[in-house]
Amino acid sequence: MIGEFELIKKLTAILKEDTIGDDTAYIKIGDKGLNITCDAFLEDVHFLIHYPPESLGFKAISINVSDIVANGGKPLYGLISLMIPDYIEERFLERIYEGVKAACEFYSLKIVGGNVSKASKLGIDVFLIGEVDRFVSRNGALVGDDVLVTGTLGDSYAGFKLLTSKKAYEEYELRLIERHLRPTARIDYINHIRKYANASMDISDGLSSDLWHIAERSNVVIEINKDKIPISNELKIFASKNHLDPYEIALSGGEDYQLLFSQKKEHFNPFLDNTVIGKVIDKGRALVLMDGKELERKGFDHFKKR
Repeated sequence: MIGEFELIKKLTAILKEDTIGDDTAYIKIGDKGLNITCDAFLEDVHFLIHYPPESLGFKAISINVSDIVANGGKPLYGLISLMIPDYIEERFLERIYEGVKAACEFYSLKIVGGNVSKASKLGIDVFLIGEVDRFVSRNGALVGDDVLVTGTLGDSYAGFKLLTSKKAYEEYELRLIERHLRPTARIDYINHIRKYANASMDISDGLSSDLWHIAERSNVVIEINKDKIPISNELKIFASKNHLDPYEIALSGGEDYQLLFSQKKEHFNPFLDNTVIGKVIDKGRALVLMDGKELERKGFDHFKKR
């Protein structure tokens, strides 16, 4: 099987629909702008069955809200399809929906329906609708734009590695695990993205991979400075103890659900937890440079094992 992104390109080429290629799809009904998305959350691909079921429900909603926010939308309504294997007990499903309810209350959205089906493994497929005044695509990056990220990167992947390699945890490790199990979509950035971002997406596959997505959609050259990538103290400790490069984890780890966007320099807001990591330096070709050298595209691929 070819890689995830190569397959997406082949399938969308069949449809011949130029609008495909962002975190969400944009549609307009009358005067209303809507952005819609769907994301499957599957056992042994995105989570392990021993994870707390409440966290599965919360994360299934969060990863879709993150897509809505990345394009400048506000989440409104959702549908959930459950794929249920024989070994899942009813109480486990109820606990998933307790996590779903907590997420819906946190993000001020409503689940208005869905579907259930039997399956060989557990799956939670969420379809979400948001409203958007100004849709911000991946294709709007301009020469001279700063390139920014929110929060810190790499924490989720470190949390995943801890969950699959240890049984007892230190306090800093529990914080990394929490960032993997229960990420929070950046709804606090909705207005900023709507007003100021020229291109935007969420960081779900890994920073290096997602930088390439914007470069390709906008047909620009992006240069970043590795030392500017924001790294948490918890990740620095984790990397040091495990003899790893924290910046490499941040570049390729994935599932951070932070935002990656470009904007004019004068729109930087020092009161938000955003960091300028680079700049759009040229137009006319898709290229990502890190410290002057072409950045290798690494990150999560649904058809490759971690």
